[in-house]
Amino acid sequence: MKINGYTRTCGLVGNPVEHTMSPAIHNTLAKAMEENLVYVPFHVPEGCLEAAIKGAYGLNLLGLNITVPYKSQVIPFLNEIDSLAETIGAVNTLVRVEGGYKGYNTDMPGLYRAMCEDGVSIEGEQVLILGAGGVARAVAILAARKGAARIILMNRTLDKAGQVAEEVNMIAEKKLASAMSLTDYTQLPEGERYLAVQATNVGMFPNTEEAVIEEAGFYQKIHTGYDLIFNPARTRFMELVGAKGGRAFNGLKMLLYQGIIAYELWTGRQVDKALAERAYEEMKQAMGI
Repeated sequence: MKINGYTRTCGLVGNPVEHTMSPAIHNTLAKAMEENLVYVPFHVPEGCLEAAIKGAYGLNLLGLNITVPYKSQVIPFLNEIDSLAETIGAVNTLVRVEGGYKGYNTDMPGLYRAMCEDGVSIEGEQVLILGAGGVARAVAILAARKGAARIILMNRTLDKAGQVAEEVNMIAEKKLASAMSLTDYTQLPEGERYLAVQATNVGMFPNTEEAVIEEAGFYQKIHTGYDLIFNPARTRFMELVGAKGGRAFNGLKMLLYQGIIAYELWTGRQVDKALAERAYEEMKQAMGI
């Protein structure tokens, strides 16, 4: 594309951002859709977030993605916030509005769209979530909103998982979520099989040979496993799920679709399935897989 005075700029704010896959998504979409838009990463040092957001507005940036460690820290600097992002307590996409930016969370809609693309339904499912951090909390809220029959948060620290379960139940306005220690997985009822979401950083590069739970008996209970990690492309968790006959997916399609939803918010244009697949291939090529 030709960069000129009409070119709009979007980008990624985080620390670090050097290994991001987001430019592969957005620049592929912009080129294919002949949108006069470029996407670049911005490494924002600690203590500079407010200045970065104000500066982005002053420089007329169309929108931003927000990544670690700023997804919650950015909220005070927004003019508006979408209801889902407010409930989750995390923002990963900013859309330019009058006087500033409106914050959205496209991570969870991105995960849901990835699941739909993979033929995985949440409605009526027994959902296991490994972890009790911010990502696990967001997944639990998504599962509640999409009609899960039951949600079990499994974590090393039971109290933390219990706190998240209570929050989810308050949001759902019913007793839906419960907590369990990782070591107590044997208490899961015999004969039940679960949709499991691995929402910790265990198994992420470079510690690729690790899984939160190693025992094969746990994986017999899983019919479908989602690991939100995408590097490596096949995690230890995925290997263990697959070894017991379950379907296993990584977080790369979630990353793809959260980016696509952000792009659609910025431009007002819809990305069709063929273009989504093209962007997905560009991401895999950028990762060398």
